[in-house]
Amino acid sequence: MSTGGWTNKNIDSLLTATGNNVYRPTLTGLGERVHLASSNITLNTHILDVVNVILYENLNDLVLVGHSYGGMVVTGVADSIPERIKKLIYIDAFLPEDGESVISITGTPVDSSLKIEKGLFYHDWIFAEQDPPKDVPHPVLTFIDDIRLNNPQRLEIPTTYILTVEKGKNPEDDDFFVHAERARKKGWPVLQLEADHTPERSAPEELVKMLQEIVTN
Repeated sequence: MSTGGWTNKNIDSLLTATGNNVYRPTLTGLGERVHLASSNITLNTHILDVVNVILYENLNDLVLVGHSYGGMVVTGVADSIPERIKKLIYIDAFLPEDGESVISITGTPVDSSLKIEKGLFYHDWIFAEQDPPKDVPHPVLTFIDDIRLNNPQRLEIPTTYILTVEKGKNPEDDDFFVHAERARKKGWPVLQLEADHTPERSAPEELVKMLQEIVTN
C-alpha cells in the first residue's frame, strides 16, 4: 500500500544470497512508477501488473508473496494463473472473498474524512517534501473495486499466513487478525512474527528466515 518494490530491497538481497531468484514488481502508480499515477488505476491494473511479470518472465513453480494491500493483488493473481504458483504467502495482508474490496472489508467510507486528490489517497505519513525512495499516494479505485474470484484451483495452492504482532501486543487487537482467522478457517498454517506492520523494513532477517522455512517445508 503506497509503496513499491524498493521497500523489499533488503529482503531481495538476503534471499538472493541464499540462491533464490527474486522478483519484486512495483505496481502501476507506485514507487519508481509514480509518474504513471492516475485516477484510472484499478485493482485489476495491479493484478495484471503481477500476472504479466510472471507470464513475460515465464515463471513457474513460484512462491508468490503479498503484504498488506498486496493480499488483494496476489489473491487476484492466484485466481488468474494458479497453475504457475507453487506456494502462496500472505504477510499481514488482506485475504478477500469474492466480491469484497478494501473499503468493504475495513468498513472505511470513501468520504471527505479521507484525503483524496485527483483519485489518489494520501496517507497521513506521506509528505511531498520527502526524497525518494518513499511511500506515495495510492490510487483510490484499487481500494473501492470489488475483487472477482472465479477459479477454485486458487484454493488448492499451499498457502501460509504470517501475522505480524508488535512486542507486548495482543494478536487479537491487530488490524489483520481477522484475516489470519480467515486463513485458519481455510485450514492454512498461520504463523506469528514479532514485528510491526512493515517487517521487510523493521525485521528483514527474521522475516526471511520464516519465508525460507515455509518454502522448504
